[in-house]
Amino acid sequence: MEQQEKTGVRAIVSLGSNIEPRATYLARAREALDAFPETRIIQASRILETEPVDVPPAFADCRFLNQIVVLETRLDVHDFSRRMHAVEDDLGRVRTVRNGPRTIDVDLIDFGGLRLDEPELTLPHPRARERAFVRTPLAELGLDGVLTIE
Repeated sequence: MEQQEKTGVRAIVSLGSNIEPRATYLARAREALDAFPETRIIQASRILETEPVDVPPAFADCRFLNQIVVLETRLDVHDFSRRMHAVEDDLGRVRTVRNGPRTIDVDLIDFGGLRLDEPELTLPHPRARERAFVRTPLAELGLDGVLTIE
């Protein structure tokens, strides 16, 4: 009996960096995501420079570079999410000040339309619709419909 190959799921990921070298951190994050097992990048938006959102006043001048990356993966959503956080750790992300400067921020925006509300993972990303740095690149890629509430 021939076994059917598991179809990949589309994962939409938002990348952001506001510590130099910002573009290098984005590139290294893309490389790391693309290196996940059974995963490949299928689309990427252009890189946008954006104002920080919801940051402490001391960091209001720390502009971000942001990008959306679309991947196809056969990984489970929780495995994919754990690996994303490991990328942040590997690239020196430090969480000392809420919404403070970061080498890299990797957020899972959508995972094949899955709806989750768990302590460690909420899908679709709960604040994505409010953020132009997510909406604009999604629209560029023709994916703004993923933020539609049913």
